[in-house]
Amino acid sequence: MAALSSAVTLAAKPLSLPQNHRARVAAALHSPKRHLKRTEFKFFANGSSASLRSLPRLYVSSNDARFNSGPEESQQQQSSSFAEFITSERVKVVAMLALALALCNADRVVMSVAIVPLSLANGWSRAFAGIVQSSFLWGYLVSPIAGGVLVDHYGGKVVMAWGVALWSLATFLTPWASQTSLLALLTVRALLGVAEGVALPSMNNMVVRWFPQTERSRAVGISMAGFMLGCAIGLTLSPILMSQGGIFGPFVIFGLSGFLWVLVWLSATSSTPDQSPQISKYELEYILNRRQKSFSVETAKPKKVKVIPPFRRLLSKLPTWSLIIANAMHSWGFFIVLSWMPIYFSSVYRVDLRHAAWFSAVPWALMAVMGYFAGLWSDMMIQSGTSVTLTRKIMQCIGFVGPGLCLIGLATAKNPAIGSAWLTLAFGLKSFSHSGFLVNLQEIAPRYSGVLHGISNTAGTLAAIIGTVGAGFFVELVGSFPGFLLLTSLLYFLAAIFYCLFATGERVNFDDPVV
Repeated sequence: MAALSSAVTLAAKPLSLPQNHRARVAAALHSPKRHLKRTEFKFFANGSSASLRSLPRLYVSSNDARFNSGPEESQQQQSSSFAEFITSERVKVVAMLALALALCNADRVVMSVAIVPLSLANGWSRAFAGIVQSSFLWGYLVSPIAGGVLVDHYGGKVVMAWGVALWSLATFLTPWASQTSLLALLTVRALLGVAEGVALPSMNNMVVRWFPQTERSRAVGISMAGFMLGCAIGLTLSPILMSQGGIFGPFVIFGLSGFLWVLVWLSATSSTPDQSPQISKYELEYILNRRQKSFSVETAKPKKVKVIPPFRRLLSKLPTWSLIIANAMHSWGFFIVLSWMPIYFSSVYRVDLRHAAWFSAVPWALMAVMGYFAGLWSDMMIQSGTSVTLTRKIMQCIGFVGPGLCLIGLATAKNPAIGSAWLTLAFGLKSFSHSGFLVNLQEIAPRYSGVLHGISNTAGTLAAIIGTVGAGFFVELVGSFPGFLLLTSLLYFLAAIFYCLFATGERVNFDDPVV
């Protein structure tokens, strides 16, 4: 140790370092080696360089300069780090993803508003209206697994571009289809579902490529915030656009917006950070050096999964089923609210369509905000030492038990203001699921995350079809919307119990053959 101190003293004079820099050099000599871009300093003094060759080498990097300075500069560093984050290229990518998911949900929700005047104009019963709305889900049922395989092979940028282009075309053609025949309308809505099936796998793929592990929950939170805001925007603007441009006005506006998004996406974003001409050298190093090594995702040449994934092995593990059941319950609750809440508020509370859409839109806005903070809290828990498994279970319990309790309150609400308050709280808490099972998909099967996402999405779509169609028949047979809300509440509780028992945040071995 004396020799080490003497070496620092010898080095100080010829380098002419200020006092605060000498302190950093001495501290760095006692620190672990940084595996980043480095500059090596060797010290020569009084011809004793040979005796100093055995000293540890000092490694200095741009990341060290930003994150490892003295305590007196910590507050300034945090501000600089936040400023770098919000102006970074990766935030531009996730903002475009959020906008794509906003369009995705807006295109879905337009029909849930238009179904009221369409049912009146065509004499459709509630059960038949549920079939029309579920036609989207029939298309959505067939695409997630194939979409997951495509994403694993070609990357999220290309697949997302094709998906947005196709679902925007389907939305734009809906007015023509509805005036042509019922079969044409059902076909176009099914095409919308097929195209939108690639949206979430593509989002997950781009997040893994562009964000280090310590920022992924927040990135998913931002992306899903766009997803939820799309629902709020669609529910709020659709009645206004209908009053100005007719029933089909929103379909034309949202369809054209999707085409514009594709042009910007293809010209302004890159598939991976190292392919981006706009990214700074510091941000590229930051992303590459902090990427979690256990994830088999390479920047330049992503590793491709087998053409035929090991479905039997994937389905032989209980953690897989915990994700499947969680996704199924999440989709059940999501599509029940998406499809039936405008009708619920209109029939139960006797409010007009504009107010019904407003009451249905408010919860999604809160869900967008709370989803981001749930992701931030999740990242902070993991950084503070909480296990990934416990963190995911806590997030998922909040995301299921909370809405289950709130739906009981909604079922007993006596006026639309109280009903809207319960619904808002229910789906604000529901957003915690995005930091539960949705991020968990990447953790247990990084190599097969796209395929696993597709499998769980398919289960979710089946649950959504049963729930959307079943709600209409349930109300006709039982004569009670609140009764169906109580049934959904019970299913939330059961799904939360199953996830807590069998979920894990650790990587699961899917390569060993099933005995």
